[in-house]
Amino acid sequence: MDSDVTARRSLAHWLQFSSLELLVGIADHGSLSAGARATGMAQSNASRALKTLERRLGYPLVTRKTSGSTLTAEGVLTVQWAREALAGLNVFAAGVRSLAEHGQKELEFGASMTVAEYLAPSWIGALHEQLPQVTPRMRIMNSHDVIQAVEHEELSFGFVETPDLPAVLKSREVFRDEMLIVVSPTHPWALHDSPVTVEELQETALIEREKGSGTRAFLDSLSATGRAEPIAEFNSNATICQLVAGGMGPAVLSHLAVQNHLDQGILVKVPIAGPPFMRELRAIWREGRVLDANQSMLLDIALGQQSKQ
Repeated sequence: MDSDVTARRSLAHWLQFSSLELLVGIADHGSLSAGARATGMAQSNASRALKTLERRLGYPLVTRKTSGSTLTAEGVLTVQWAREALAGLNVFAAGVRSLAEHGQKELEFGASMTVAEYLAPSWIGALHEQLPQVTPRMRIMNSHDVIQAVEHEELSFGFVETPDLPAVLKSREVFRDEMLIVVSPTHPWALHDSPVTVEELQETALIEREKGSGTRAFLDSLSATGRAEPIAEFNSNATICQLVAGGMGPAVLSHLAVQNHLDQGILVKVPIAGPPFMRELRAIWREGRVLDANQSMLLDIALGQQSKQ
């Protein structure tokens, strides 16, 4: 045990993280000069830092050629360890920063339309009860735009209605959402008892949400061969409900969006042949990023309310 402590203290004395960043930069960019530029280090300092690192490790890391620099076998393995060490350091830095920022005055996040209309208000209310000093700022977009904003770091946190996420994003399910076929009380589907099949639904023109919405993505996921063109497209669940009630045509929407209309008899739920249509609503953030204290609180609230469904 004492030898482990001595080894860690010795390592901390001579190991510089800038040297590890330089080594990773050489691996990624193919030369000492390019690696130095990527890490913001002067080339003369980079050459000295690399030689010092090799001397202290006790083996060569890089073979230098006029055409560039290539890693030795030992260098390849060392770069892998260096990446892991630097990733751990980044997580540590983000974590301690989130603790230092606890109580910050603003929490900005993105939310898709259904989440923003029917779930986020109760989450925000619960957040205010626990952190009244925090001002939530919710940007309402469709799922595609929320994903783009988080992926390109315009936002650090968001909620979406689609499972089709880029690999650079992490996610957590916050709600299981049932999708319903709804029609007006006078529509033919409301007047017969047989359920509608997925095939029949795919062949029927619907009133739909716009492209990029999670609802549209869900409908597209039901078919690998394409669907009928929509009757019309809108970015508002409320507008679609009104048009369905007026007899324009069927729609598939979240039960959150249609429940009040069903209770009032304005819309009719059409039975589906087969299992219910279910989708996941998810919180998203970039891979490798640690949520700050306020974001973690909002996520915990959403998860807590999910458990009460």
